[in-house]
Amino acid sequence: MPTKLTAFLFFIFTFCLTTQAQEEATKNKKLSFSGDFRFRVEQDWDSRKSDGTYREDRTRLRYRARVGVRYDYNENFTFGLRIRTGNPLKQQDPQLTLGDNYKEFGLLPIGFEKAYANFSFNWFSAWVGKNTFPFQKINELFWSDNVFPEGVALKGKFAFKNKLIESLQINTGHFIIATNKKALAADSYFEGFQLVTTHLDNRIKLFPAFYYFNDIPNIPDGNDTFKLNYAIVDIGAQVEILKKQKLKVGFDYYQNITNLESNDSIPQKFKNQKKGIVTTASIGELKKKGHWKFLFTYTYLERYAAVDFMAQNDWARWDYSSQGSPDGRLTNFKGFELMMGYALAKNMNLKMRFFGVDQLVPLDAITETGNRVRLDFNIQF
Repeated sequence: MPTKLTAFLFFIFTFCLTTQAQEEATKNKKLSFSGDFRFRVEQDWDSRKSDGTYREDRTRLRYRARVGVRYDYNENFTFGLRIRTGNPLKQQDPQLTLGDNYKEFGLLPIGFEKAYANFSFNWFSAWVGKNTFPFQKINELFWSDNVFPEGVALKGKFAFKNKLIESLQINTGHFIIATNKKALAADSYFEGFQLVTTHLDNRIKLFPAFYYFNDIPNIPDGNDTFKLNYAIVDIGAQVEILKKQKLKVGFDYYQNITNLESNDSIPQKFKNQKKGIVTTASIGELKKKGHWKFLFTYTYLERYAAVDFMAQNDWARWDYSSQGSPDGRLTNFKGFELMMGYALAKNMNLKMRFFGVDQLVPLDAITETGNRVRLDFNIQF
């Protein structure tokens, strides 16, 4: 049976059984189902290309659906699967556009987003397979929430009885981007090591990290012309200023310490483009009906401060389509996001997001620009 059809049938079967499964899960805690749906109205305008011309203003109606199942074998072992809509060649973006080339109401592209086994023993836990990015983060500017790495993740968490350091968590792992079917060192992969500490009744969280990316293509989806390495230091922090009002500020500083001077394939104007800064400020939350949340994010992200086709592709219409890939290329820009959210009910909300971006270093003669506004309806079950 074709892979797409198999995934589609699994999706429908799981969706139809969710209500019954939720009732059974109350009796039998081993099995649980979850899912979510998003509908989006999106408008783009003033999107200038690197040759100085402008992309056509664009309005899209989009949606995403996901269904997952988890089985708790016992208190130490858990297995999970989740499937989603989305172009399987576009890992950053699970959304589908209404009427977008699916042959007169044909089947939707659906694929597995997660497939993992999780192990937990006291202070230690680990998972193998394909799962959520295992490192602490407070935004998607470095790594998209829609990109799920494959590999092995390890975590150790320790609690302390003092006010200086309340807890320490160590996150690490090895994740294979593309295997060469030789030794592991010959693969395209990334590894990470992160310390997460909490202070002052969890109001301060620090999460410095180091990420190493090996043999990463300059263009995704097999259209690369050369490969390069990234060695990125991330200094991250989040502070809750007002606990009751949920007023929080966050900060990330990225520095790629790889020497790119000897790489003749990289233009000279990009060889020192290796740092990034992301700052956020938010107030409120969306847990219960009537809750509001406001978020402001400012980003300054140079070309090689992150792997652009692993980071978010929300902020602008910049992608690798001219090089044969649908993936986004969202580094080498500065800009801001304004978000306002309202909870219609528990697990149901509306979010309005506005993005404005400018390119840092032009690919051609002119810097690219872009403006985008989105209205999302989100529901979880």
